[in-house]
Amino acid sequence: MGLIEIEMFATLDLVAQAPGGPDEDPEGFSFGGWQAPLIDEVSGEQVGSAYEGTDALLIGRRTYDIFAAHWPHQTDEFGKLFNSIPKYVASRGEPDLSWSGSTQLGPDLGAAVREIRDKHEHVKVVGSLDLVQTLLREKLFDRLDLWLHPILLGAGKKVFDGGAVPTNVTLLKPPVAGPSGIVYLRYGLADGVPGTGDMSERDR
Repeated sequence: MGLIEIEMFATLDLVAQAPGGPDEDPEGFSFGGWQAPLIDEVSGEQVGSAYEGTDALLIGRRTYDIFAAHWPHQTDEFGKLFNSIPKYVASRGEPDLSWSGSTQLGPDLGAAVREIRDKHEHVKVVGSLDLVQTLLREKLFDRLDLWLHPILLGAGKKVFDGGAVPTNVTLLKPPVAGPSGIVYLRYGLADGVPGTGDMSERDR
């Protein structure tokens, strides 16, 4: 069985809307492209390493449309990867699936994701906030790579808006900070739900 791996870029107040550019998701949001001024060599290498071994993409309709307009014309490392592997699109509509290797998922998202997990080793979920929130809510993920950026926006769609349930995760590797202040965190889904305690107890 393979892994469903979420790749997510967020601000310190956990806004994840439109990190890549002003036209990515502009509705009610004026900070599109907030990530670009902060990218440094360390975070760039981390992102590249995170995609090693990727053999499928699982993305939402909006992200698919953005990717399909861009990556088929690219021949760099990411272009070669994205163009060569299967793309699975979560959409209730009728997307244009002209990008080679693209397949629309059926209406039962849970069953479709489990089937993808059985077919592939490393399935990456990129962008696609609505899809990510569903995967988090249904615990249909195995790993969360989160890059926290040192800015606060105070507006925009957040990573966990309506998409979280009580869930334990475990840190899979030590956090790493780059020179611009981006902190990379890799978590894995863990068993159980969060416990509670009393900080006033003697053994605390």
